[in-house]
Amino acid sequence: MSSLTVRPVSGRRDLKRFVKTPFSIHRDHPQWVPPLILDRMKFLNRSKNPYFDHAEVELFIAEREGEPVGRISAQIDARWDEYRGGNDGQFGFFETVDDPEVANALLDAGCEWLASRGREKVYGPMDFTTNDELGIMIEGFENRPVILEPWHPPYYQRLVEGAGFGKAMDLLMWHLKMGKLMEGLKFHPAIHEAAQKSLDENDITIRSMKKSDMANEVARFHEVYNEAWGDNWGFVPITDEEVEFHAATLRMVIDEDWAMIAETGDGEVVGAALTLPDINQVLAKMNGRVLPFGWLKFLRGKRDIDVVRILALGVKKKWQHTGVAAALYVRHMETTDPDGVMTGEAGWILETNESMNRALEGMGGKVTKKFRIYEKQL
Repeated sequence: MSSLTVRPVSGRRDLKRFVKTPFSIHRDHPQWVPPLILDRMKFLNRSKNPYFDHAEVELFIAEREGEPVGRISAQIDARWDEYRGGNDGQFGFFETVDDPEVANALLDAGCEWLASRGREKVYGPMDFTTNDELGIMIEGFENRPVILEPWHPPYYQRLVEGAGFGKAMDLLMWHLKMGKLMEGLKFHPAIHEAAQKSLDENDITIRSMKKSDMANEVARFHEVYNEAWGDNWGFVPITDEEVEFHAATLRMVIDEDWAMIAETGDGEVVGAALTLPDINQVLAKMNGRVLPFGWLKFLRGKRDIDVVRILALGVKKKWQHTGVAAALYVRHMETTDPDGVMTGEAGWILETNESMNRALEGMGGKVTKKFRIYEKQL
């Protein structure tokens, strides 16, 4: 077999090669959805993505005979150190052909880079944080990924665990029936009762976010997001700049009906939910390109999207266990077009988040995908 090389990415041409590596690895995997190349280039641009303001990152690419066969990132996030403690590093953007030599070489390169900078433990994959795409798929391979969710063939788990990585945390994706598929399905009565009680007793209104006031709406969502998820495993608060960066990226995707704010009569924001139409249904047909006809396919295809992803749903600590979350769940079902056929995926949900998992089960949800974050001592 020809010799394998693993080297750091250098320059824009190399970066595009890094971005396009999974296109060749997954070309025979029908479930994989090609990301938009321009979007990934922007996300990895050190002068545009504010993540790089507080993190040190190295990107590696593996090649045989000049052809890419894998990639990985290694990163040290100052905000992780600040909020999570320890002396950790992370790896991400992990892609590989089904070859232990390639996988081991990539993971070794990332670990050696982190160890040389004094890191003692590594977590991953995280692209780049727990607020981004993360984990290795370990269940649900037959299902196509939804928006902002990776897909991996089964051999990824074998290769990562064969390289000495162990489980740190599993993340669940819950499948929910909506629209016509919801006919005959009833929530547990306690969910309806808690939702109505919360709205009545606390003078709470749930409304759609307004695109015309998106800057302030994003700030309101940010306020809830950092407080509601603050105690979750692996969570690092997202900065104002990062919120704006992600909001700008998702602006064409966000649907006002599915972006929700819960607030009291005097305007206090107490909860929020961000649910996104699954544009992967359209991206699957675009092969990562917006030109020459990609945007036309995107605009036409948006009308036929019948899946949503409940990306984030949270309530401020003071208002948790008051039924606000239940009210947001119910609003999701009420928002579904009664003439449409829609399904939803909620996640990621930590396997240890018993209250959220129980609530989703009470809504008739079913776990259809599972992702794993790994760890290893350096």
